[in-house]
Amino acid sequence: MKQHLVGIIGGSGLYTLQSLTNIKEYSIQTPYGSPSGPIVTGYVKNTPVAFLPRHGIDHTISPSEIPAQANIYALKSLGVTRIISISAVGSLQLDIKPLDLIVPDQILDRTKIRSSTFFEKGIVAHVAFDQPFCPALSEALADTVEYLDLKVHKGGTYVVIEGPAFSTKAESLLYRSWGVSIIGMTALPEAKLAREAEICYSTLACATDYDCWLDNEESVTADTVLANVKKNVTNSKHILEQLLPKIPKITQACFCQSALHNSIVTPLEKVSPDTLLRLGPLVDRYL
Repeated sequence: MKQHLVGIIGGSGLYTLQSLTNIKEYSIQTPYGSPSGPIVTGYVKNTPVAFLPRHGIDHTISPSEIPAQANIYALKSLGVTRIISISAVGSLQLDIKPLDLIVPDQILDRTKIRSSTFFEKGIVAHVAFDQPFCPALSEALADTVEYLDLKVHKGGTYVVIEGPAFSTKAESLLYRSWGVSIIGMTALPEAKLAREAEICYSTLACATDYDCWLDNEESVTADTVLANVKKNVTNSKHILEQLLPKIPKITQACFCQSALHNSIVTPLEKVSPDTLLRLGPLVDRYL
């Protein structure tokens, strides 16, 4: 029987997880190509973990080029049932200050060229996505940040832009007028694919700047982002170490883990064997 692992997807600045013990490394080929890099498994305080840096270990992968399908598929095939994503974001609200942490509960898609589903080419599924982040996992994550006496904003909307360029001032002001909290480039299609893979998914967003909407602040630059990311990496690791042992009990009966139930609208007997083979780790339980 496969072990249930907690997946950690590291964003900008978080390329390794030093607290892992009993390390193994997996180079996995998927029907969607290679993941962002080798997946490292091990244990953090007796909790089995799989770690993957989404931009590659040397940050060589642009947001639009992240192989999200391969990443989620590979994690699923290893036995990952929960994912915590670490992301650098810009703040669109004055009360969310640089170096604050945010656990969003909603998402807005402004990407343009990314593949966001496994269910295509002969099979269709419509998963529920009204709650794009796992509520149980997100609550535990936010509570852990609060317990460590770090500044956390519980809830809020994360707008995902295509990138790699930062937004224009007009775009930034538009998103603010919509009530959006933070802006970034990586939570989608990860969150959608995780839901299709029946994996609980939550994001720990680390605010690095005020994007470009605030008149008395300098416009966001890569140097600013990376400088503040480095300051938050240590906090992110402490949060994970505190949270990981609690996760198996938190999400035992979560709706994320049965997201495909009654969502696949194509009769499986009408789906080609090749397609079913491609989707094996996702649909085997329904065959």
